[in-house]
Amino acid sequence: MDLCRLILFKIEAEYKSTAMYNLNIDRFDLDTVAYHCKILAEAGLLDSYEPIYGNNRIYAFHVGSLTWAGHDFLDKIRENTMWNMTKNKIKENALPMTLEVIKSVATNLINDQIKKDNV
Repeated sequence: MDLCRLILFKIEAEYKSTAMYNLNIDRFDLDTVAYHCKILAEAGLLDSYEPIYGNNRIYAFHVGSLTWAGHDFLDKIRENTMWNMTKNKIKENALPMTLEVIKSVATNLINDQIKKDNV
């Protein structure tokens, strides 16, 4: 999920108006980044993902912009403090590290913070 977060940050920062080709994320190979972009698109966080195959392997891909849901998700986990609190809460409760669980836990932490600030 750390890679998914990095991908969302990169697209948010660099997307202009056309597809981004072969998104490069330090320390991760093309196949790994492409796969995570695919699952982010399937989850509705990216508006497109198109792989290009040759010789029975992916040799290029492109992605589109973040969707509304992608921006919303990223905003919930943008701050490192919130991201780390979310991951820790998930681990403490032995929950699966899925997008839905991350969104739910981050939302609950944000709501708790809002309540605490309003008291």
